Amino acid sequence: MKIALINENSQATKNSLIYETLNEVAKEKGFEVYNYGMYGKEDESQLTYVQNGLLAAILLNSKAADFVITGCGTGVGAMVSLNSFPGVVCGIASEPTDAYLFSQINGGNALSLPFAKGFGWGAELNLKLIFERLFAEPMGGGYPKDRVVPEQRNARILNEMKTITHRDLLTVLKTIDQDFLKETIAGEYFQEYFFENCQDEAIADYLQSLLSH
Repeated sequence: MKIALINENSQATKNSLIYETLNEVAKEKGFEVYNYGMYGKEDESQLTYVQNGLLAAILLNSKAADFVITGCGTGVGAMVSLNSFPGVVCGIASEPTDAYLFSQINGGNALSLPFAKGFGWGAELNLKLIFERLFAEPMGGGYPKDRVVPEQRNARILNEMKTITHRDLLTVLKTIDQDFLKETIAGEYFQEYFFENCQDEAIADYLQSLLSH
């Protein structure tokens, strides 16, 4: 599994802590983590929680990533933003049980965390436990187990519904403000990570043409 980490600007200084904790858990599972920032560096290209949603959608729809970890101060803004885009099903978790139940019941492909609210003593331990429970079992396994069939059916219906209620991502990318899109993909390592892993030629070609102008 390829996991992308995306921090928005207000919580950029916590990026290294989040990345190291996530990577520790991912390595035990044999997963790869790609840190798309923000990194908390001076003069770094900014990512708002709205841009988190756009960047997550680009990575997930192009299959450059299989799962996205993101967040903001409360986690709510990032979750709402990610769910505004096609091909993204994002939950929110403030403790390990939230993460486990989201992974099993909803089987989504992104999780938003509150990186300011309640982020105090023992925060790194809570993060580690959240990541461990999130990836404890294959996504969409169902909970409780006697609810597996209806839960998987509901998740499938939601995914099918989003293909009707949302435009395809390439249309979105061509329609939105192009300066906003450029800012979103201006991160230090975006081109290295994205083009190495992208599996959608049309999305890759469009973003490459945008970056070359």
